[in-house]
Amino acid sequence: MDVARLAGVSQKTVSRVFNGERYVSDEVRRRVLEAAGELGYRLNSAARALASGRTRSIGVVTLGTALYGPASLLIGVERAARDAGYALRVINTLEGHPGGVVGAVESLLEQGVDGIVVSEPIDEGAVSLSVDVPVLVLGAPATFGGTRTVATGVGAELLARTATEHLLDLGHTTVHHLAGPERWFAARDRLEGWRSALTARGRERPAVLVGDWSAASGYEAGRALAADGDVTAVFAANDDMAIGVIRALTKAGRRVPDDVSVVGFDDIPVAAYVTPPLTTVRQPFDAVAREGLRLLVQAIEKPGAEPAPANDPPVELVVRASTAPPSPR
Repeated sequence: MDVARLAGVSQKTVSRVFNGERYVSDEVRRRVLEAAGELGYRLNSAARALASGRTRSIGVVTLGTALYGPASLLIGVERAARDAGYALRVINTLEGHPGGVVGAVESLLEQGVDGIVVSEPIDEGAVSLSVDVPVLVLGAPATFGGTRTVATGVGAELLARTATEHLLDLGHTTVHHLAGPERWFAARDRLEGWRSALTARGRERPAVLVGDWSAASGYEAGRALAADGDVTAVFAANDDMAIGVIRALTKAGRRVPDDVSVVGFDDIPVAAYVTPPLTTVRQPFDAVAREGLRLLVQAIEKPGAEPAPANDPPVELVVRASTAPPSPR
């Protein structure tokens, strides 16, 4: 080990110093601590690494974006990892960059991480890579060879179904959907939740509009929806697009919720303060991150144990003033 080599002692002696054991002379202790400081080791993590052969670090592969969902999930992962006693090493990928996930995983493996979290929301094609540490996949399918892969969903399909059912329960005969980009796993899950809710009730499935997660794309879709007098309910795949839809409806003279009810997805901080306050479904980012890290840490620390089943994330519909029963015609 580098500390032992620099201090001129055995690795066992370094372990004794870091663990505070007796029978180490003051001179040797001083040399070991000075060597550790020079190399930038923190005593707790270094001692654990000596004892377990692990670095107490977890690598994260995630899309480099400021979008609320991926950014919030990354924050949740960081908190959960810190609470579990692990440091994070994050590599951001770029949308549309071929081999981005593979390259990021390989870089993290070279850094000696104990496990890897893949929080990659976009379908960049099949992942063909052999990994020798446990891998946690959040909210997306992925294939890795040669290791234990655990997965936990973010519950997007169930949340989308809940949002759609809320509008149907209010008495709307059907619900129009503004979806996210087709390459995003989250957009697919939300589309499927909307579709399954309508199918279960035997309701018509209107043509799907597609946005790019931005309020501007929601506004453009909202202009088309406003021109259709049969539209009484809209479920948008995120809150930003829902806010854009409301703006377009209002500008066209369609009142929300008197003429058209609108539901979003995420519960971004501003959702409660727009006009009207937005009904939405809240993504359980912290709960998903904690559950995923629990599974990953178990796979790291108990490699021979059977993987525990993942617990379903909670479902929370936040009802505000953007939804109401349809007006009589």
